Amino acid sequence: MSLQSYGETLITQPDAGTLFNTYTTAKRVINTDALYTLPANWCKIGRKLRVNMQGAISNIVTTPGLMNFQVIFGTIAVYDSGNIQLNATAHTTLPFWAQIDLTCRAIGDTASANFMGLGIFSGRMFTLTAGNTDANNDHMPTIIAPATAPVVGTGFDSTIANIINLFVGFTISNAGNGIRIDQYELVALN
Repeated sequence: MSLQSYGETLITQPDAGTLFNTYTTAKRVINTDALYTLPANWCKIGRKLRVNMQGAISNIVTTPGLMNFQVIFGTIAVYDSGNIQLNATAHTTLPFWAQIDLTCRAIGDTASANFMGLGIFSGRMFTLTAGNTDANNDHMPTIIAPATAPVVGTGFDSTIANIINLFVGFTISNAGNGIRIDQYELVALN
């Protein structure tokens, strides 16, 4: 029998994003008007959320380092892409597209609730192997992350309201390593 559920866009980023660069520790990269407060007890086992984002990424040449994406509930990273290798050709604000699906696997207080998450990241600046350049990476690579066996994310408290945020970090702080989120959407799939 059908659950009689429907998808709903919970929030979008209605204005232009800011280019963030010259940092390493993961930080918020969506605008404050795109933050969404998930109500207390919204999570049920099997409920799904989808984070869609499009924007621009810049990276430096030769040893650009790595970057990672995190979906944050309050202060807890419920999803972490792990490190994604950047292409060794310099790029300036080239487009990327990403989607992260989260499925609630457990609910409860303190740190007992969690999500299973997988992401797809596509853009010329991503690569599977360190040292790849545009010359040997001539297509738009698609990265599935994390690049390990999928596991549930860090536990959080689903009995309280949680602000949902998107963080990104780089392993090399440089003005040429940056990200700008131009479009962001948080969707409840069921």
